[in-house]
Amino acid sequence: MQDINIKITDRNGTLHEVLVPTDMSMNLMEVIRSYEIADEGTIGVCGGMAMCASCQVYVDNNFDLPEMDVEEDAMLGEAYHVQENSRLGCQIPITAQLEGLEVTLAPYP
Repeated sequence: MQDINIKITDRNGTLHEVLVPTDMSMNLMEVIRSYEIADEGTIGVCGGMAMCASCQVYVDNNFDLPEMDVEEDAMLGEAYHVQENSRLGCQIPITAQLEGLEVTLAPYP
């Protein structure tokens, strides 16, 4: 088992430095929910199916994330508050390669 460090800035501007296990098949949206970084009912509304963009994050550091798939790209094309560094947290699996990732939660519509 390997734990990694991720920095998540919530929608109020508070920085959360979290230690995340890599052996639980979690994604970034699930990490945000499990650490209660976003208010209940404002993240992962669709259950992680890339259909709502409630888990949209801005990747704050230059990080080599997995390629964005068609569904994620389409959802971000319809979402609010999208920036060039936007990604859906539900589409980012937690792996050891994410050590040092820094993200900020996008505003909730």
